Amino acid sequence: MSLINIRKRSLTIETVYHEGGPVAVVPARFAAACAVVQNPYAGRYEENLLPFMAELRTLGTLLAQELVDTLGKDKVEVYSKAAIVGVNGELEHAAVWHEAGGWAMRAVLGEPKAIVPAAKAVAATGYRLMVPLHYIHASYVRSHYNSMEIGIQDAPRPNEILFALVMGTGGRVHERLGGLTREQVSVNDGQR
Repeated sequence: MSLINIRKRSLTIETVYHEGGPVAVVPARFAAACAVVQNPYAGRYEENLLPFMAELRTLGTLLAQELVDTLGKDKVEVYSKAAIVGVNGELEHAAVWHEAGGWAMRAVLGEPKAIVPAAKAVAATGYRLMVPLHYIHASYVRSHYNSMEIGIQDAPRPNEILFALVMGTGGRVHERLGGLTREQVSVNDGQR
């Protein structure tokens, strides 16, 4: 029997034309794909979370593919992952998403090098979470440091988990703070 029981999903898309300066020639697009699932361990301690983590790869692939279909695989430049656990769960129930969600995005995008940033929380229904974003091939590309808010008004309920993946087509539209640019990435170590 599957450990993943989806109650609902959402897809949020943001298009940023400007941040008070000139209108971008190419607007930046960001999308968050979320799934609200029953927490199989709500209200109790479970020693072995690995079966849940392994099964979540399927959900991760579904959400990652939805984002790629929305934004275009060749256009994705930033990514992240997040989880919000309902109050009858624990933070470790969100941590299972580190491997499952990160693995899924790497597989769908063609193995980008940079670590996938993350955010997680145990919280009440309707909680909103800011998710950090950065460049998919090198973590130190300053122009691509950004964030996107995720959340669903009626989730997670106390016995649920909201899992999210986030991708975007670029950095901040008015970035001008210097540092390593994506064109300068050369080491291919996921850092620089």
